[in-house]
Amino acid sequence: MALSRRVLGRLAATGAAAAAVTAATGPAHAAAPPPGGRPVRTGFDRLSADGYRLLEGRRVGIVTNPTGVTRDVRHIVDVMHADPRVRLTAVFGPEHGFRGTAQAGGSEGRYDDPATGLPVYDTYNKSGAELAGIFTDSGVDTVVFDIQDVGARFYTYIWTLYDCMVAAVLAGKRFVVLDRPNPVTGRAATGPVLDKKYASFVGREPISQAHGMTAMELALLFNGEFVTQAAGRPVELETVPMTGWRREDFFDATGLPWVPPSPNMPTPDTALVYSGTCLFEGTNLSEGRGTTRPFELLGADGIDARWAAAATALGLPGVHFREAYFAPTFSKFQGRTIGGVQLHVHDRAAFDPVRTGIGLLVTARQVWRGFAWRPDNGIDRLTGSSAVRTMIDAGAGADEVVASWQAQLRRFRRVRRRYLRYA
Repeated sequence: MALSRRVLGRLAATGAAAAAVTAATGPAHAAAPPPGGRPVRTGFDRLSADGYRLLEGRRVGIVTNPTGVTRDVRHIVDVMHADPRVRLTAVFGPEHGFRGTAQAGGSEGRYDDPATGLPVYDTYNKSGAELAGIFTDSGVDTVVFDIQDVGARFYTYIWTLYDCMVAAVLAGKRFVVLDRPNPVTGRAATGPVLDKKYASFVGREPISQAHGMTAMELALLFNGEFVTQAAGRPVELETVPMTGWRREDFFDATGLPWVPPSPNMPTPDTALVYSGTCLFEGTNLSEGRGTTRPFELLGADGIDARWAAAATALGLPGVHFREAYFAPTFSKFQGRTIGGVQLHVHDRAAFDPVRTGIGLLVTARQVWRGFAWRPDNGIDRLTGSSAVRTMIDAGAGADEVVASWQAQLRRFRRVRRRYLRYA
């Protein structure tokens, strides 16, 4: 979809104001430290503090979206465009678009950003030679990536990262990744590992469902393990890590502002459950889209208190399940009051979102006769194979399903360990 004139006008006004503030105040300043006393400096914070020396003399294009902000919530494109030390000449928008106006499965198309005049190119669902052609046509020689991820394999921004790395090789471009925190910590990877036969834009390569890595660490892993297979050689990669972030840190420990990475990721609490409850996109149940608590509210017409009771009986750590009724304003069951559960995570350290998602699938099928997988078996692309679907259909319990992927997960964890850069 293309941006409307009204939306473009609003963006022009706000962007111009941001650019004026940038020119007046200079580089982003540090905000008050978080409660833990360790303010995180993102990759962009460090790049700008160093006077953009890494980009000196380069024609730069940046892959970003609304999450590309400074600590005082100015957009980095507006900041860089106003800074004579950077030759920023293009912007590349992912799913939902550079300015974030599109819903799931949409983008903003090709347009000129009214705030900066920069050309904005659409990368959504583009890869290989097509995406390389966009990089070539843009005239840039260096592609920068700066987007806030949420830690789940099926969140498309990490595959935009991968596709852009491959395309950069094909187009002969240098690639720079500016790091941001994994908002749900960088703890051990969990969940099934993708089978390449089920590769799609919600999973290109065999990583686990909850990867426990930052975007920079994923870029290093992609470059070391997969890019050469796709492009013939690794990309010319440079990275700017964060300072102040530790692997056990949740987002609220960083002191950074939360900007929703997509329209249905309103809070870090959403990100906490997403790698498990997004599996309900592969069913006929609502995953909570169209509510104020997407992915925390799940339900369908005809579900009652039995589901919350069955989920509670599993004894899953760190989470309570409340019987809930809600009416989505869009997506599945739009405008209809339905029954289901709301997840209440009370111990983040103990909570396992993927195991919880499997337990909820198993119990939903047990208590609701209307349960069905989406006709296109989209659940297989989300979980990375047909194993979860076929095991649940055969009556397997949550523990049995979780046990089925442990050998593959151990192998991935060994590979992953080589690319971790934070303690």
